[in-house]
Amino acid sequence: MKDPAVAIIGVGATGAVLAASLLARRPETMLVVRRPEQRDEIRKNGITITGELNCHVQVKNVFENVSQIKERNPDLIFICTKTFHLSSVLDSLKGVAGPQTMIVSTHNGLGAEDVIAGVFGADRAFRMSLNFGAALKGASAAHMTFFNRPNHLGALVPENREIGLRAAELFSNGGLDTEFVDDIKLYVWKKMIMKCTMASICAVTNKTIREALELPATREIADGCFAEVLAVAKAKGYDLGEDYLTQAMAYLEKVGLHKDSMCVDIANRTQTEIDFLGGKVVEYGRETGIPTPHYLTMTNLVRAMEHDYMR
Repeated sequence: MKDPAVAIIGVGATGAVLAASLLARRPETMLVVRRPEQRDEIRKNGITITGELNCHVQVKNVFENVSQIKERNPDLIFICTKTFHLSSVLDSLKGVAGPQTMIVSTHNGLGAEDVIAGVFGADRAFRMSLNFGAALKGASAAHMTFFNRPNHLGALVPENREIGLRAAELFSNGGLDTEFVDDIKLYVWKKMIMKCTMASICAVTNKTIREALELPATREIADGCFAEVLAVAKAKGYDLGEDYLTQAMAYLEKVGLHKDSMCVDIANRTQTEIDFLGGKVVEYGRETGIPTPHYLTMTNLVRAMEHDYMR
């Protein structure tokens, strides 16, 4: 299999880390960066990553909109935007992505890969479940706060296993250990049960994950949310077993000193990803007949906070 031509859409903290990993070995990697000042900074200074991954890379191919990558025929397109931009990005890709182009969601939340499949078909949809945390430290720099190796990547149809294995290898070769898995939705559920539960609790209370788990009042809410989302996952075909919560708490202990990114969204008075986090659990609960009163309350509290500054 030939080396795929790769494009990354969106260079926030996640996109910067993924881009740097690829650019370390593949300088032809394409970046689509919407903000002019960020494009100029990246063109001038490249991308610097510190923390769990330490590297500095120069960038040759930076574009301002998706249409400009059409003539370069990307084989793999990684979408690293916020989930609420996903639909508009997919609309812009309709005239750009060729019939063999594979599209990869790297988003937070549940169901982003299904949105891609709804537009381009399941045979062209991939999903990454990322196990690192990162924060922007400038227009062209990001700091990786933790990395519980490896990341996971998977296709929605088994026929795409080969290209999935190659894509995972590209990141691993750049220092970002990534494993191809046959059932990516399982790994998404394993991570997003934690993310979906803690994001809204931390955002509403402005607490770190550890603080929210240690305070009895918020821990009681978290326990209720965990019970609901595990029941929803089981109804969707993913019974994670009795040991899952023990493993999840061990994972959260490693990242617990940090505030969830939704706290930053609320503090900055920007749109959150609640619709693909708690909102998606509520949606799936209604589909499967599983009550989710804790999730419904926390999701609507975040939406109410958003409403106050987004209207």
